[in-house]
Amino acid sequence: MKSISAIVVAIGAASAATLAGCATVEEPPARVSTPQVSVAAQEAAAKPEAPRLKRRIAVTRFSNSTRYGKSLLYDGENDPLADQARDMLVKRLVESGQFMVFERDNLDELAFEQSLRNESNDFDLVGVDAVVIGSVTEFGRKTEGQSGFLSSTKKQTAQAVVEARLVDPRTGLAFNSASGQGNASVEAGEVAGFGSRAGYDASLNDAAIGSAVSDLTSELVSKLADRRWSTDILRLDGSQVIISGGSKQGLRKGHVLSVETQGETVKSSQSGLPITLPGKKVASIEVVSFFGDDEYSEGAIATVITGDLSSYDKDSLVVVEGGQL
Repeated sequence: MKSISAIVVAIGAASAATLAGCATVEEPPARVSTPQVSVAAQEAAAKPEAPRLKRRIAVTRFSNSTRYGKSLLYDGENDPLADQARDMLVKRLVESGQFMVFERDNLDELAFEQSLRNESNDFDLVGVDAVVIGSVTEFGRKTEGQSGFLSSTKKQTAQAVVEARLVDPRTGLAFNSASGQGNASVEAGEVAGFGSRAGYDASLNDAAIGSAVSDLTSELVSKLADRRWSTDILRLDGSQVIISGGSKQGLRKGHVLSVETQGETVKSSQSGLPITLPGKKVASIEVVSFFGDDEYSEGAIATVITGDLSSYDKDSLVVVEGGQL
């Protein structure tokens, strides 16, 4: 009997050791979505937060440059993956609070709604500082798994890369570019028939695209913020200057801005592009109050602290960023 008991104990120990060496998952982990945050975005996030004056941007064409989702049912301008990436990018740019984002993709629908109101079909469109044109350049999925004695695991991963270029609408020059990478994964496993089994998870595609777009948005925010901000003068009244833009666009009471003459625009024979020559600084103004209901209709009232604007026409001047008091 002792020998039989010893054999049973030995078999139990061997079985336990075998199960311990199998691929096991105690609990299936939650889905993980990871944007591949760029070094530039990390450095920008590490800097002290400062007021940022909002730029006007528009997101136009977005395309799907991958083979994923290609079908005879979709043409090149109506690809679901590209439309999804564009909508996600517009949403994140609006939520960032750094830009005024203008619609350019659905003007026909807007014209129809305007006609229902018995209004003119001529849009009073606002010019923008930059146009964003982008594409989904990489997208793929992979499934990895491990099998052992009485156990198995399965991991599904989706990866995406979204790229965009920033175009100056005045010249058509692509002056900068940005890219975003992201991935999403889910894992499940079972031991001796117990645990979870994972089928095809289509929502991983959405999570991977969303992560890539989030990374792209971080790069766009840092790169567009480097462009010079300017606004126009609505009215000159002695030492009082009324300008476009207010607190919701990043201006604060006490902000000191520079007033310059409009620089002459000349064509460069070297590049073939128009170049605006530097204007002459003629005054400094300090923001004292705001008016208006929202960021698109508000303005600021400023007073002249240095210089004299009495001999200038408001249309010949431009207001640009200056130092803080």
